[in-house]
Amino acid sequence: MQLNIPNLLTLLRILLIPLVVGVFYLPDAWLSIEEKNQAATFMFVLAAVTDWLDGWLARRLDQQSAFGAFLDPVADKLMVAAALVVLVHLGRCHSIVALVIIGREIAISALREWMAQQGRARSVAVNALGKIKTIVQMIAIPLLLFHDNFLGLFDAHVLGQWFVWAAAALTLLSMLVYLRAAWPSLKG
Repeated sequence: MQLNIPNLLTLLRILLIPLVVGVFYLPDAWLSIEEKNQAATFMFVLAAVTDWLDGWLARRLDQQSAFGAFLDPVADKLMVAAALVVLVHLGRCHSIVALVIIGREIAISALREWMAQQGRARSVAVNALGKIKTIVQMIAIPLLLFHDNFLGLFDAHVLGQWFVWAAAALTLLSMLVYLRAAWPSLKG
């Protein structure tokens, strides 16, 4: 394992996961629900920023590594899955949405692994639709974690609901695109 700045940022993202989840289990005497929402939102956004930053730094500093290429998507999937489980538990996200998003991540990860073994990894590489899906998820989750009215401007929960359902739809659509790209290898 190569410890460089991008990989350390990815590890930081993984370390933030239990904190995003754990803040909701703190006693109410320590933090109000609003403070828990704000803390979880801040940590999730910090983790999302490190996701962008570690990739940018890896390219900029020429510190790309096989370990980083493996760990980065794992960290992303863990972060999203943990946040969705918490949101379902809090009643802020429908379980169907969480199952669709988490199930797709598992299925596409398995598909990518299988396609790599077939020497066809490029056919299921991340595409623009997958990136848009990720952006929509990364907007939806902090809104649902925040849950309250944001500076009197908008209801974060309502807006988050729209975004998370859009993310679920994009998730299904992107899964179909990946399956279509892999279909020749799957049927042969």
